[in-house]
Amino acid sequence: MDIAILLATNFVIALACVIALWLVCIQTRDPTPMDSFWAFGLLLMAWTTNFQVSSSGIRQELILLITTAWGLRLGFYMIWRWRHHGPDARYANMMRKADERQGWSYAYASLRLVFLTQAPLLWITSLPVQLGQIEPSEPMIGTLGIIGASIAVIGLIFETVGDWQLVRFKAKPENKGRVMDQGLWRYSRHPNYFGDACVWWGLYLIGCETFTGLFALPGPVFLTYTLLIWSGAALLERRLSRAKPEYADYIARTSAFIPWFPKAG
Repeated sequence: MDIAILLATNFVIALACVIALWLVCIQTRDPTPMDSFWAFGLLLMAWTTNFQVSSSGIRQELILLITTAWGLRLGFYMIWRWRHHGPDARYANMMRKADERQGWSYAYASLRLVFLTQAPLLWITSLPVQLGQIEPSEPMIGTLGIIGASIAVIGLIFETVGDWQLVRFKAKPENKGRVMDQGLWRYSRHPNYFGDACVWWGLYLIGCETFTGLFALPGPVFLTYTLLIWSGAALLERRLSRAKPEYADYIARTSAFIPWFPKAG
């Protein structure tokens, strides 16, 4: 298997899917479905890689199983959230500012600011499920693979429970405007992001049982950077701090990312 051809093929597939989604979304004038495609796209990269590799085995099957469970869970959750809560305000503000400041058309602004950047970022993030499948599998998973699979499964459970708890909390009218600080959210301000990172670091460790898989490190590093600094926790916390004065107290007593016992007082 020529690794360069495999990676290039996957990139072209990711780009084609993103462009197709863009063509649909300019008709609805809502880029929000890109959020759900992020999960489905990472899942797609795992399967397109599997179809291209010359052999399959326990490691490839484990990577596919975890990625499929993660991608379907998150992808359908994002669709559900979009259908119940409407377009994402981030994208609406982004499109409005592009129109006001640059005078860009909706099609051009959404392509440049939302969709065109997603294909390379998705491709980079998915490196663990691409490079981790290339080399033939041993008859059994080694210690590193078992550790990685355990971390990934724990992460999947963590983010699933965290999202479920948040949905239940928001569904109660008496919680409107309140800060979610119950369940897993008592120990981490972003248990869903923490679980997400665990899944992809776990997938990376599974692939690290091969020499080729070691080079997938940019994937989980970039994802963690995105979740914590670029467009995840940092952006969300700025918005919540402005909207909810009590959020400052929540920040003071609750771990930002890695779950830990809240501070007293």
